[in-house]
Amino acid sequence: MSALPDAVISRLRAGAVIPAHPLALDSRRRLDERRQRALTRYYLAAGAGGVAVGVHTTQFAIHEPKAGLYRPVLELAAEATRERAEDESGTAIRIAGILGPTSQGVREAGLAVDLGYHVGLLGFTGLCAASRAELLSHARAVADVIPIMGFYLQPAVGGIPLPYEFWRDMSEIEGLVAIKVAPFDRYCTLEVLRAVCDSGRADEIALYTGNDDNIIGDLLTRYASGGASAAFVGGLLGHWAVWTKTACDYWRQCRESMAADPRSVPEALLRLNAEVTDANSALFDTRNRFSGCIAGIHEVLRRQGLLAGNWCLNEAERLSPGQSAEIDRVCAAYPHLVDDDFVAEHLDSWLG
Repeated sequence: MSALPDAVISRLRAGAVIPAHPLALDSRRRLDERRQRALTRYYLAAGAGGVAVGVHTTQFAIHEPKAGLYRPVLELAAEATRERAEDESGTAIRIAGILGPTSQGVREAGLAVDLGYHVGLLGFTGLCAASRAELLSHARAVADVIPIMGFYLQPAVGGIPLPYEFWRDMSEIEGLVAIKVAPFDRYCTLEVLRAVCDSGRADEIALYTGNDDNIIGDLLTRYASGGASAAFVGGLLGHWAVWTKTACDYWRQCRESMAADPRSVPEALLRLNAEVTDANSALFDTRNRFSGCIAGIHEVLRRQGLLAGNWCLNEAERLSPGQSAEIDRVCAAYPHLVDDDFVAEHLDSWLG
């Protein structure tokens, strides 16, 4: 297994804002390399601790051989993160989404290592027929190649139910360095936290929320079981693919609040949690069971000039009726959540 540099494991455990990286396309739905680089530059300039590429927000279709996009998209992000590797932002954590059966997962993990990625975000999409033992064997095979971040994806976009017993066994895998918890379900989220506590590895496994419907709530929650405790140190989120500068600001507020007194949560942060969740409902198109979730992210980036359009690889994936108006609504209601001025100030340099 490729070993994690000390600076990366320290930053991963300390916590970070990690945007789930979108895919920049032109009007013919081909990769727009200039804007793909610009997105990565934006995230790092906004204060993100790294990026996750080849994940749901990047569109799972890039993993298909006919798309031919998995390697070039990972290469572009790796190049852009290295531009800032030694500056004030520190080491940017590079996370590669890993999908498919074991043969594909091991192959993608090897490519990610070759391209300089630190961690593989291991998804189980398409493995719904596999037994728990088979899923664990799959995870071990990938972890033999690259350190892994387990991924509990919500069923609405391709995830499968993964109970406490599964996460308790996953936590025994030495190469598991983190877990992204994104079932959009309180009960399931608590099962993962309990499993990590009960494993005895709560200090080693970094927990990242992927619950875009309860971001701040997760960041302000500490769970205890069997004499151990666990808490989310950061997030790996599609929601953080937009308005990343303000996301970094409120992530820091949450970390400072937890460090000062985890037993007392400021009312302002609870109110902010509701506002962020409401904004996410527009971005992710919850009215239509998330059918416009990727197009919604693209639409905000298009309005800011980072993307040329809100196109997705699949022409059927587009904004739902009324979704644009919902985005208008939340932008007007919560102007403190957007970072349009920050993007406008730096856009030309990122596109250069």
